[in-house]
Amino acid sequence: MTRIRIALSQIDPTVGDLDGNAELVLGRTRRAAERGATLVAFPEMALTGYPVEDLALRSSFVEASRLAMEDLAGRLAAEGLGEIAVVVGFLDRCETSSPRLGRPAGAPQNAVAVLHRGRIAARSAKHHLPNYGVFDEYRYFVPGDRLLVARIGGVDIAIAVCEDLWQEGGPVAAARAARVGLLLSINASPYEVSKDDSRLDLVRRRAREADCTLAYVNAFGGQDELVFDGDSLIVDAGGRVLSRAARFDEELLVADLDLPPRTVDARLAGTDDTVADDLTIRHVVLTEESAPPPAPAAGHSVAPALSDDAEIYRALVLGLRDYVAKNGFASVLLGLSGGIDSALVAAIAADAVGGGNVYGVSMPGSYSSVHSRDDAAETAERIGLDYRQVPIAPMVDAYLAALGLTGLAEENLQARVRGTTLMGLSNQEGHLVLATGNKSELACGYSTLYGDAVGGFAPIKDVPKTAVWRLARWRNAEAERRGEVAPIPVNSITKPPSAELRPGQVDTDSLPPYELLDAILDDYVERDMGRDAIVAAGFEPALVDRVLTLVDTAEYKRRQYPPGTKISLKAFGRDRRLPITSRWRESG
Repeated sequence: MTRIRIALSQIDPTVGDLDGNAELVLGRTRRAAERGATLVAFPEMALTGYPVEDLALRSSFVEASRLAMEDLAGRLAAEGLGEIAVVVGFLDRCETSSPRLGRPAGAPQNAVAVLHRGRIAARSAKHHLPNYGVFDEYRYFVPGDRLLVARIGGVDIAIAVCEDLWQEGGPVAAARAARVGLLLSINASPYEVSKDDSRLDLVRRRAREADCTLAYVNAFGGQDELVFDGDSLIVDAGGRVLSRAARFDEELLVADLDLPPRTVDARLAGTDDTVADDLTIRHVVLTEESAPPPAPAAGHSVAPALSDDAEIYRALVLGLRDYVAKNGFASVLLGLSGGIDSALVAAIAADAVGGGNVYGVSMPGSYSSVHSRDDAAETAERIGLDYRQVPIAPMVDAYLAALGLTGLAEENLQARVRGTTLMGLSNQEGHLVLATGNKSELACGYSTLYGDAVGGFAPIKDVPKTAVWRLARWRNAEAERRGEVAPIPVNSITKPPSAELRPGQVDTDSLPPYELLDAILDDYVERDMGRDAIVAAGFEPALVDRVLTLVDTAEYKRRQYPPGTKISLKAFGRDRRLPITSRWRESG
């Protein structure tokens, strides 16, 4: 066996920031070299950020990515890092693809390059292109038709890109046919609840299928509505976990691996292509000989697992933090009602950007209770955010006198005055406004356009109401465990939720109890179950009809809602795309 030291670098790139992302690669490669690594791997499209969406269709951006990769190879060598093999994802172009109907213009490719001794020593492209959920890769990319196998330190290493691991056959089958010593997979795999479990199961299964050690490197960080959770890992051919990186954090995972040397058939060495499965194999030799890794031994480390609530909360914090930072904001602003939703968003915001950069506004109206005002003030005190009170009753009265609004129009007017107040303060002071609505409300249209739906980002947009309560309790318990002040007032958690837009109003005046509502929404939204199937699952037909009607008729509201961090299997927006104008109804 040959011992080789590899490094998996889970970094947080920004889409379009070619210079900044290249600096990340340079800096982490330097650290990997200092720790004696022979090979360092970066995530899928690390040079461009992911997903680039329609930027892939701009020839100027494709060319900029290609030139940036060539420049990066030269800079690595110039800084004395040319002997380490650097595997980096980027946006490339297929030189041999001819224009035809159904192919993206310019034949862009989701590609990977191996940089060595000042040049791009080899490159290949993603073979399996996902076209489900948040992915539209058939729209953007031309598939690759070869598996790259690079001999590095005397070990033959197959390189695959993300979805190539998730689909049967293709690169995994080709890697087995080539009898490689290591299968390396570079990824930008977005987070959703329990993704770590399904990811580990997949990696173990593919390692057994390829009959070799498998190293999986993933991105971390937020990009618009997506969050990447890291969780890079290495398993042996039997599926045993050797090393595993932390989640929701940057890490350079370094490990010494004992791998079989020169496993690829001698007929492939030095040649271009040999058929295997539905791919050709491209074999390149970078270095035939391996030097023993320097002391001390890198060993293996396995990061502790997170509970479901801990991982969801960390995803929400990371998604907000990166959205704020990457879009050039320094502070956030939100309405503090004293309710559970705004209290949880305030806690997430303080954890993301620091309490001193969170600005909370209490906007009491004619129907606001004393306890809600007190709870809002207590939330601000517990978290340490900047707090002010702006009574809206005089503004509402002026509108009512001018327009003569009553009933629901009067209720919505109060929400819209609050929304206008927040946007005015945002324009004046430069804060990013946070919408505080949850997924249950968004599903049923229980929000006011240009009122509580205003904002630049919605941190709990994909969090059902029942999970809001659960996360609030978890965050308070976590604070107590650390010996800190619990950020969310107990009264905000225990009192019945209410918009307080009319006397004695509670949410259950308009919606079913949230425990029932969320269970039906889970079947309808997450699982795409039809009305009859949901009724067959044990729910009252009239209740199902009521909920489905609310969901179906609220699509126009959801289209106008701010972006927010995706944590579920099917988030509104990128995952669930339905027409606004539609006469199809599941309900009777």
